[in-house]
Amino acid sequence: MALDTKLTEFYKAHLPESRIEGTMLRAECPFCAKKGRKKTGAIIVFLGAEGYFTGYFRCLSRCVPGGFAAHFARLRGLESGSVPGHDPDGEPYLEKSEFPLDTINSDIPKYQSSITVKIKERFAGQGVSAETLEELKIGFNGRYIVYPYYMANGNCYTAHCISPENKSEQFWHGDQSFSANGLQIFNINDIDYCQGGALFVVEGEENLLCLRELGFPGVAVPVAKDLAFIDPKRFQYIQTVFLVVNNSLEADNAARAFAARVGFKVRMLSWPAQRERDFCLVKLAREDSADFKNQVTAMVKASQAFSPFRRPGREYQVFLENIDRQHSESFQALHTGIKGFDAAMDGIHGINIIGGAPKAGKSCLGIQLATEMARKKVPVVYYDFENGVQKIYQRTLSRLSRLPVERIIDDNGDAEETRRLDTAKEDFRNMLEYFRVVNDRQLTPEIMRRHIDFLCHETRKDDVVVVVDSLHKLPFKDFSERRTGIDAWLREFESIRDEMNVAFLVISELSRQEGGRYDGVPHMGLFKDSGDIEYTADNALVFLPEWNPVDITDQGERINALWLVASREYSPGLIARYRLDFPFWGFTELD
Repeated sequence: MALDTKLTEFYKAHLPESRIEGTMLRAECPFCAKKGRKKTGAIIVFLGAEGYFTGYFRCLSRCVPGGFAAHFARLRGLESGSVPGHDPDGEPYLEKSEFPLDTINSDIPKYQSSITVKIKERFAGQGVSAETLEELKIGFNGRYIVYPYYMANGNCYTAHCISPENKSEQFWHGDQSFSANGLQIFNINDIDYCQGGALFVVEGEENLLCLRELGFPGVAVPVAKDLAFIDPKRFQYIQTVFLVVNNSLEADNAARAFAARVGFKVRMLSWPAQRERDFCLVKLAREDSADFKNQVTAMVKASQAFSPFRRPGREYQVFLENIDRQHSESFQALHTGIKGFDAAMDGIHGINIIGGAPKAGKSCLGIQLATEMARKKVPVVYYDFENGVQKIYQRTLSRLSRLPVERIIDDNGDAEETRRLDTAKEDFRNMLEYFRVVNDRQLTPEIMRRHIDFLCHETRKDDVVVVVDSLHKLPFKDFSERRTGIDAWLREFESIRDEMNVAFLVISELSRQEGGRYDGVPHMGLFKDSGDIEYTADNALVFLPEWNPVDITDQGERINALWLVASREYSPGLIARYRLDFPFWGFTELD
């Protein structure tokens, strides 16, 4: 049986003389006589399968505060288990504060009796009746409107006093500790009364009075920034929270931060773009009191849930945009220019991890791939913890000019060498617009994000390549945490890849094989401290030398084989073989 049907049967059973009028149940109020009312008023219950306020009741004579079925059951003395949707394991919210003996309970009736005709007319101008003022015990002390802040125990310890002429002129009367630390909630008991249902959370007591006049339940905080101090657990048994703040960027940010803490049950009401700054419910009511309820109802219907997910329409739009992006010049430019590599891998996309033996040339290959892409105006951030900036620059210039580093430093070549060097310098200078080397030993994921943001903005490109040399030299808290530190960085790479359209080329070390060698059949187990590499890498590659990197007497041709050992997109196997182009610090791909 649907919950709305159960609620209808529940109320009909305990309001036996009731009748259904459309989507509303109406009966004589069973509470008026108990409250000493000479005339019994009507009680109405909102029903209907679609509404957020299904099951909400209120007495039109205001003899008791309105609420949902659990509150009705408490007022009627019914067993809580009889309430539809009752959770037997639910525990009430426990107030952490200790309540003092002193209250200002006796002051509140005095302030209520002091309300002037002028003050009543002021509220009437925004559609708030004297009955609503009385219900919430609003008073006046001769100069300030007094909003009493009753606590769940029924006592009032503090009141917010605001000048009707100048809202900035205000103070707290009573115990100041109840005006902070999450206790500054006006009409706080409505949270308990709305268990299992919906209520409004608004900025400003006056705004709440406008909603209460319409019959909506709700609470208020003095200003939006006070939402930061409210414990989200207060709303654990509320099904839907409608959040309304004044029209300002500061209030909107505070509301979103609050919604993020409370979670999916929050639905934010937003103001049209044309509304002026600080526009609020009070101003809306004054603007058109006759149509105020219709406008609030429309805002409720248009409210958006504060969801951790994008709306389906936006999700589809992003999907199509990502397809278009893969056809963009920026995305297509993520190719290395090395024929066999690009044919096998379609360039550098996702997270690519290359493992290699020490001194096998993996850094040399990484520098070559990175700088060739930067020469094609692809933004590249190169995180170097191996070679140093100067060595990377010198070796790149050597490769571009086809001159040994020693000849570049001597700067004493013949005319042809000088021409090649000048041409390479100009090429190198232009490349530096897109190529940034970082060797910050205090690097963090947030700093990395800032580097990427800057280079995207500086180059006006959407796609960036990040090279990390090497994974095992990234900053960790201490050496004993290297394995967990590597896994943590890999998680961050995944996040940055997905959030910022970043492709990674990460250089990793390999574990020694039997006899201290690094050769053999390439496989994922070769990666040192592999951890989450096999789960994180979109492409895992191994760069194996066909020569002995630790034998300095080996004068033979130095050829390495690049293997794709695991991939989400491509078939594993040999990509290509590469010959070290010494002394020019590059590799030549062999057919």
